[in-house]
Amino acid sequence: MKKIALYGKGGIGKSTVASNVSAALAHAGYTVVQIGCDPKSDSTQSLTDGKRIPTVLDVMRAKALPALEDVIVQSRSGVYCIEAGGPIPGTGCAGRGIITAFELLDELGAFELLKPDLVLYDVLGDVVCGGFAMPIRQGYADEVCIVTSGEMMSLYAANNIAHAVKSFGKRKYASLRGLIFNRKGFPGEEASLYKAAGEMETRVICTIPRSEIVQEAEAAGKTVVEYAPDHPQSMVYRGLALSFLEEQP
Repeated sequence: MKKIALYGKGGIGKSTVASNVSAALAHAGYTVVQIGCDPKSDSTQSLTDGKRIPTVLDVMRAKALPALEDVIVQSRSGVYCIEAGGPIPGTGCAGRGIITAFELLDELGAFELLKPDLVLYDVLGDVVCGGFAMPIRQGYADEVCIVTSGEMMSLYAANNIAHAVKSFGKRKYASLRGLIFNRKGFPGEEASLYKAAGEMETRVICTIPRSEIVQEAEAAGKTVVEYAPDHPQSMVYRGLALSFLEEQP
């Protein structure tokens, strides 16, 4: 079982990457669990026909003793989808919500029952509190990939995350696998991205082209891999997906 956490600035495309990777591996016959760790609870929408699924925290508020089937939805492609959820707006701590959700999944023995080949965490933004850092520091993830463009604020967030991962790595927690370059397509972007990767002392593991097919697929409530399986964009996601099952070079 590989356990990989995707981090990056909000809105950079983590959920798009995660969902397409999950769908690609499920279509290839692998068992995949995708866990959305954003209080917006939208990580898995393109896997579930654009519909939001019940979150772990919502179920826990409504039911004293939740069962695994209450907090997990299997998508049409076979991906096991889980959304941690968040507090009622204006109350509580979203990071604490992630911790609570993870603790429940442990109690329910989710991974032992599902026996996934890959667990993929889609984590909100920067590492700003203990809850959002939990996949890194509590042994839930083996590796971290940072999704980033070449924009300044995206690279700033990526640098902060890389620094945090390396700090935790000294304590034998998750290691940094590398950057996923999600292109915006402006002049000089690639040079900025590779310069930043060098400064972070990490590699670029995949470059994802900018394509209108992504928005087209999401408008249909699907991943690109499902919506346009023969499109070049799908091939990029499939290649990234298979690379996740390989050991770090």
